[in-house]
Amino acid sequence: MKKEGEIRIPSGCAISGIFSKSGKLMSGEAIIKSIETMHDRSNGLGGGFAGYGIYPEYKDLYAFHLFYEDQNARVECERFLERHFDLVNLSKIPIHKTPKITNEPLMWRYFVNPLPTKLKDSQLDEQEFVVRCVIKINTEIEGAYVFSSGKNMGVFKAVGFPEDVGRFFRLEEYEGYSWTAHGRYPTNTPGWWGGAHPFAMLDLSVVHNGEISSYDANRRFIEMFGYKCNLLTDTEVITYIIDFLSRKQGLKLEEVAEVIAAPFWSTIDSQSSTEKERLTYLRNVFSSLLITGPFSLLVGFEGGLMAINDRLKLRSMVIGEKDDKVYFASEECAIRVIEPELDKVWTPKGGEPVIVTLEGSEA
Repeated sequence: MKKEGEIRIPSGCAISGIFSKSGKLMSGEAIIKSIETMHDRSNGLGGGFAGYGIYPEYKDLYAFHLFYEDQNARVECERFLERHFDLVNLSKIPIHKTPKITNEPLMWRYFVNPLPTKLKDSQLDEQEFVVRCVIKINTEIEGAYVFSSGKNMGVFKAVGFPEDVGRFFRLEEYEGYSWTAHGRYPTNTPGWWGGAHPFAMLDLSVVHNGEISSYDANRRFIEMFGYKCNLLTDTEVITYIIDFLSRKQGLKLEEVAEVIAAPFWSTIDSQSSTEKERLTYLRNVFSSLLITGPFSLLVGFEGGLMAINDRLKLRSMVIGEKDDKVYFASEECAIRVIEPELDKVWTPKGGEPVIVTLEGSEA
């Protein structure tokens, strides 16, 4: 019989993040090393990364990353893109072949801008136009899937252990001011390329450790506003919830956190009358967007990064600081392996968002 402490029982999935508040660019090598330390928290069925600031030469264009099942899907999707966007540059996503990553789909990258005539005819703002095009591709073009669509950022994900995924996509050749990573341990859905984390919409990306019990209620609500949850996974619906609240409803990220990890009613009752009224309003108006169950999230966005746990802190999250950099991980070892000497290290409270932004910018 093994003694207590000799058997490692991970709580499934690993997340890690690095952010430079000064905007200093970092290669993807450090985030690969960080997530590799938590190898045993995933099972080889999904790994992925998001990098911000990685496309400075195309920073004003939307960078679409696509998976294709076959050439027919690619031809049909490119016809759609040509009808709706100005394609400034397109190419295969560079990879380094390895026996540890197999059965890869076709992977292409497009730098695009909406065609002015199409945008005008749509009577939509630019971001909503792009979102609807992404959803249309993912819903109606068989064998095509847009897994990244932001400006000056990109998502890279696959079936495999995350450290192998990072080297497969040659992330050491990219430089960004913000990186997030995920090692997946699927619970309800099979491991496949599209289902790996991060999930993204425009410049928003989410990596998630946990399993939410509110999925059906959240999905039914969010799909009333044009989103389509094609992948049947909780991280997809979390991404759409945050996009809806921040982009469509105009909530600040602190308010988004107060919706998805809302304070308990007993906590709200103990607040001042003004604060009680505000928190009650958010809980009542967005009651269907409360996320229940164990989770820890890293939410990347242009110019910033947010970390948040569920209200009961049922999933781990450690944060460290050193000079201008902030580190996030499921385990402290994943921070110490890339920055042994920290100025500060702590674990945030349940439901308490930790938001970092570039110097001079706001969330």
